[in-house]
Amino acid sequence: MAEPERGPVARRNPLAERIGTDPESVEKGLAGLVLTIVELLRQLMERQALRRVEDGGLSDDQVERIGLTLMRLEERMVELREHFGLEPEDLNIDLGPLGPLLSE
Repeated sequence: MAEPERGPVARRNPLAERIGTDPESVEKGLAGLVLTIVELLRQLMERQALRRVEDGGLSDDQVERIGLTLMRLEERMVELREHFGLEPEDLNIDLGPLGPLLSE
């Protein structure tokens, strides 16, 4: 006697379960990675701006514009971290023996 046909069977996907493909966690992880890169670039830009200011090669107007731009970028980073439920330390990737990626 033949087995009766059953409806669609939900199959387990062990790989998906192992790597956690929950859409919300994937979105948060991707946002964290992008924000980590943006934060790294922001810190590098800030250091470069400070060097240029200390060297005296900028006018007062340029110094003010750079400062305002960096402040706005930092504010936007705070907004984006809050939107995705991330803390500043979530963006600081541990590079093992090299230490953390971002400076404090």
